[in-house]
Amino acid sequence: MPAYGGPAYSVPRLAVALSNLGIDVGLWAPDQSAPSASFPQGESAINRLTGSAAEALNAFGNTDVIHDNGLWMRHNHQLSTEASRRHIPRMVSTRGMLEPWAVNHKRFKKRLAWFMYQRRDLQCATGLHTTADSEGAHIERLRLDVPVHVIPNGVDVPDQSRPLGAALKTPRTALFLGRVYPVKGLPMLVEAWARVRPADWRLIIAGPDEAGHRNVVEGAVSAAGLSEVVSFAGPLHGDEKREALLNAELFVLPTHSESFGMAIAEALAHGLPVLTTTGAPWPQLSTAGCGWQVEPTVDGIAGGLLRATSHDQAQLFAMGALGRRLVSAEFGWDQVARRMAAAYAALGSPG
Repeated sequence: MPAYGGPAYSVPRLAVALSNLGIDVGLWAPDQSAPSASFPQGESAINRLTGSAAEALNAFGNTDVIHDNGLWMRHNHQLSTEASRRHIPRMVSTRGMLEPWAVNHKRFKKRLAWFMYQRRDLQCATGLHTTADSEGAHIERLRLDVPVHVIPNGVDVPDQSRPLGAALKTPRTALFLGRVYPVKGLPMLVEAWARVRPADWRLIIAGPDEAGHRNVVEGAVSAAGLSEVVSFAGPLHGDEKREALLNAELFVLPTHSESFGMAIAEALAHGLPVLTTTGAPWPQLSTAGCGWQVEPTVDGIAGGLLRATSHDQAQLFAMGALGRRLVSAEFGWDQVARRMAAAYAALGSPG
């Protein structure tokens, strides 16, 4: 499983939460990384499966439900085939891969796959899972005639949050933490930062490079004359990641499209206010007073940066505390696991 991205965190964490409910759970990944997947706790209760999809199902034994994450890949089609052949109900988490931006990215290949197998594979599923109402609405418009279950990802809220006074030193820090990939909108963020040029602020871009996109973003930083205030931290894990979240004052995700936005949830859990776009399904940022949602354009992001960076430390700290309270109340893993277990039970048997 990849070290970054929402599923890399949420799938193993859901496995643990389901196991804590007494459900027998097996975890399989096509790259054979399940044995090395990182679990926050309870990993001994999870069956780590290897081999092909068929071999993993054989090793696991009696299977009541297959929960397939993602679309378009060969292994997703294999799981669809195995589920139909074995008459096992199959839940598919679409993971934002049917959102307009995602469908239009590498459009020709996806249109071909859609007509060859992907639409049929979804219609053969017993249930579909999304993490936000907006994604569920997009799927409903495809008229697949498959029930859609909207259940958010859960979030671990750390014992430690960002302390007031931790970031009194200048420059103040805005943090992006995620994959450095076109969907994340980083060139827009760089251009917006160049327009606003907030005094006594710096921007840290942390996360792994995908498809060589970091070169594109670095080129934009250099061309805008921002090399002294915009830096690249590479992938951060464990204590380094936690320290980056605790030492920043603002989290920025200038995304074109998110199915959930796990990075947003993690930032809020650490007491960090968030600036993101309407491409992320987080209207709670405005309603709960813990951040800003703007249009996914340079103008929108620049306006958001101007507002966010004009707040003093105490104001941003207070917003972060509201965000931490929000995720604690609405995104606990026990609650999410119970909802998912109920969705599994509702699948019944395939026709």
